[in-house]
Amino acid sequence: MAQNKTLASRLREVLLDGHWIANTNYKEQLLKTSWQQATQKVGNLNTIAALTYHINYYLAGLLNAFESGKLEISDKFSFNLPPIHSEAEWNQLLTDFLNNSEKFADTVEQMQDDIFDQPFIDEKYGTFLRNIEGVIEHSYYHLGQVSLIRKMIMECNN
Repeated sequence: MAQNKTLASRLREVLLDGHWIANTNYKEQLLKTSWQQATQKVGNLNTIAALTYHINYYLAGLLNAFESGKLEISDKFSFNLPPIHSEAEWNQLLTDFLNNSEKFADTVEQMQDDIFDQPFIDEKYGTFLRNIEGVIEHSYYHLGQVSLIRKMIMECNN
């Protein structure tokens, strides 16, 4: 399988429809999470909504970088989730996240394989491949947190 197809498949696995690595994915976890659960604090952990915003921040920022050639995101803003006070606001975050997930995987799938070894925006950021694999790894890391926080919330509410 071509590298672009393999990477797109791995992105869809963690974000949209896979079960192979984590036996779940973001879409599955988030669609069964109410806005109250998404915003519920568990100790000093991030909320599910904050983690969703965080991953979406990077997806949107990298999509913009793919299109513009400029990296305009910063780690210090990646958890700046506006307050969520309703189901409509949670659903908007979910819609944005799922749309960006699909667009990100589709964009990677359309890339020519020779781009993956090229520098991403600036050589200090590594290659396109390193950055896309970083999205996959970062997403699995936080998917584990989402799953555990969701289980803790379900336990507390029973």
